[in-house]
Amino acid sequence: MSTLFLASASPRRRELLTQIGVPFSLLSVSIDETPSAAETPDDYVRRLAREKALAGLLLVSDDSACVLGADTTVVLDQRILGKPVDKADALATLLALSGREHRVMTAVALANRSGCEVRLVTSRVRFRAISLDEAEAYWASGEPQDKAGSYAIQGWGAVFVSTLEGSYSAVVGLPLCETAQLLDAYGLRYWCKSSV
Repeated sequence: MSTLFLASASPRRRELLTQIGVPFSLLSVSIDETPSAAETPDDYVRRLAREKALAGLLLVSDDSACVLGADTTVVLDQRILGKPVDKADALATLLALSGREHRVMTAVALANRSGCEVRLVTSRVRFRAISLDEAEAYWASGEPQDKAGSYAIQGWGAVFVSTLEGSYSAVVGLPLCETAQLLDAYGLRYWCKSSV
C-alpha cells in the first residue's frame, strides 16, 4: 500500500482529509504562487496544485509514495483574488464581491513516480450586499487575513454567501468527491477509522 503525503500548510485541507478518513503525513513545500501575465485562472490554479504535488514528491524517498497538492483561488471577472496583503486590500475585495457572483476554483493534484493527475472543480458563489462596516468588522475578526478572496465560507464569512452552486468542500479548499476519485485511481484508502 502506498503512503500518502499532503503537500499543504492549510489546516482546512488537513481537516477535510481527516473528515473522510484518509491516512496521510504532512510535507512542507514552497512554490512561487505569482500568476504569469498570460495565465488563465484555471491554468493558474491547476499549475499550483501540480507544482505543490511535484515539489512534495521531491522530498520523499519512498518510491511508492503519493503526494497530494491542492490550490484554491477566487476569481471575479477573470481577475484572480488572492490572499489580502493588508486591511485595505481585504476591504476592497469584500466590497468588490458584495452583491455579485464569483467563481471559486480548486484544483487537486495527485503525483507519484509514474506521473501526476490534476482535477479542477469550479463553484459559483454569490454574496449578498455587504456594508463597509460589516467588511471592517469581518476583517477585525482575523478570519480573512490568510484566505483567498478574503473570506472563509466555513467560518464567519458564511453570512455573506446567499447562494452556492457547486462543491462546498472545494470552496473550503479540497473537493472531496474528486479527491476520493483520485485516491481510488491510485489505490489509496479513505474511510479509515483513524488518520495520522
